[in-house]
Amino acid sequence: MPPIFPPRSNVIARASLLVLPGLLAVVIGLLVWWVHSPAFNKVGVRIEQPVQFPHVTHVSVVGLNCRFCHESVDKSSFAGLPPTQTCMGCHSFVKTESALLAPVRAAWESGEPIQWNRVNNLPDYVFFNHAIHVNKGVGCDTCHGRMDTALTAVKAETFYMAWCLDCHREPEKFIRPLDQVYNAAYKPTEDQKVLGARLVKEYNILPSNQLMNCSICHR
Repeated sequence: MPPIFPPRSNVIARASLLVLPGLLAVVIGLLVWWVHSPAFNKVGVRIEQPVQFPHVTHVSVVGLNCRFCHESVDKSSFAGLPPTQTCMGCHSFVKTESALLAPVRAAWESGEPIQWNRVNNLPDYVFFNHAIHVNKGVGCDTCHGRMDTALTAVKAETFYMAWCLDCHREPEKFIRPLDQVYNAAYKPTEDQKVLGARLVKEYNILPSNQLMNCSICHR
C-alpha cells in the first residue's frame, strides 16, 4: 500500500516544530507590548476636558490642598469632583472675564454641572476606596503622579492588578507620614524601609497575606 503522506511531510512537520514556537513567542511579545503601550492603557495620554484646568497653577502657585476640590477623598471611596460653586468661590473675583472660564460661568448661570471626562476609570469588578488609602499614608502622587507640576490631568499609572499588588505585597515601601499624604514633592527624611515598617505598625495596616486576598479588591 502506498504511503498516505508524501515524503516532504516529514520535512514540513520538523519545520513546524521550529517555526510555531517562534511564531507563538512573537504573538505573545506583541500582546505584552500592546497592553503596556499608551495606545492601550492611556498612560500619559491627554484627555480633553470642557475646561482646561491647570493643576500646577492651583497647587503650586495658589497653594490649594487636594481636598479643596476633591473634598471626599479622605472620607469616601470616591475622591469627588468640585461643584461649580467651588470654582466660582474664587472665580467670581479672579479672572472673571477669562475666555477659558466661560464654561464655568455658563454652568453657574444655568445650574447644570460641568461634565468632566474621566481620566482614571477602573473596571466595574474592581473596588477601590480612596479614603482607606489616604488615611493609611498612601500619597496622592503615588497613584496620580506629580499633579503639582501638571497642566492637565493625565493617567499616570496603568492601574493593572500587578501594579496594585506591588504595594499590597510590600506596603512599607510606599507608606508615608499622614501629614505628607498631600505633598506631591514629598521625599522621606530617613530610610524608607525603616520608616515604612514603623508606619505599617503605627497605622495598623493589614499584613501582606491579607492585603493579597482577592476579596480586598474584588467584591
